[in-house]
Amino acid sequence: MKIFIIEDDISVIGILEDIVERGGLGAVCGDTGDGPLDLDRVLDLAPDLVLIDLLMPGKDGIQVVRELKERGCGAKFIMISQVSAKEMIAKAYTAGVDFFIQKPINLIEVRQVITNVKNQIENERALKTIQSVFAGREAPVSRPGPAELRRRRLTHILSQLGMAGEKGSKDITDLCLLLLEEGGSVSQMGVSALCARLPGPPKSTEQRIRRAVERGLSHIASLGIEDYNNEFFLRYATRLFPFHEVRAEMACQQGKGPRGKASLKKFLDGLIILVEED
Repeated sequence: MKIFIIEDDISVIGILEDIVERGGLGAVCGDTGDGPLDLDRVLDLAPDLVLIDLLMPGKDGIQVVRELKERGCGAKFIMISQVSAKEMIAKAYTAGVDFFIQKPINLIEVRQVITNVKNQIENERALKTIQSVFAGREAPVSRPGPAELRRRRLTHILSQLGMAGEKGSKDITDLCLLLLEEGGSVSQMGVSALCARLPGPPKSTEQRIRRAVERGLSHIASLGIEDYNNEFFLRYATRLFPFHEVRAEMACQQGKGPRGKASLKKFLDGLIILVEED
């Protein structure tokens, strides 16, 4: 997979290149570290994926994505930015961005998102190959079932919480899908009993889930420190975590006390409700 990096900060370019190369995620075919962005160069290199910053001198990332799309660029786009305003994020998705990752860069999250995009590209290519074999035949439209839609919603929410790259995110997804299928709740069944129904040692599963949820609490607290009116902070801080623990985590990150504690029952029950709402 060929990757082009559009970023005005050379140090960020270096970090992204290191993530791509160390993770065996593809080859960086070009970047903007040596001068202004040249759209013709990007089009000539025909990358499969473009990593792009939102705020840059001259044209912003959204305008660049829009122009590349209009000129026939078929790449996937991952936007990486410090901006968390919902209006800007909505504009990015409307312009054709496939994923939005917030700075500061989280190595695990970026690696996981790029891996997901890589798998998506490979699946699309395989589908095109199959379609070419059956060209001229009318094929039924494949629509995702309820379970797949729920899985996608869960993945999207966990990504917004900065948890997509955590090992426990898969356990959380599997556990929530199990509960959604059976119509139960964590409060009724208990975390340990539910973990015992997933593959692998229950204690290890519960530990992975706890680490992932603690990561989500830390991420939400950092968003609240940056902007108390942040869309994700307002949506998730009280519905997935005890708010006094969110306040404690915010204070801890500011050097004013011990860390906040996440409640697995509240998080998982709240997550299930959110999935059904979306």
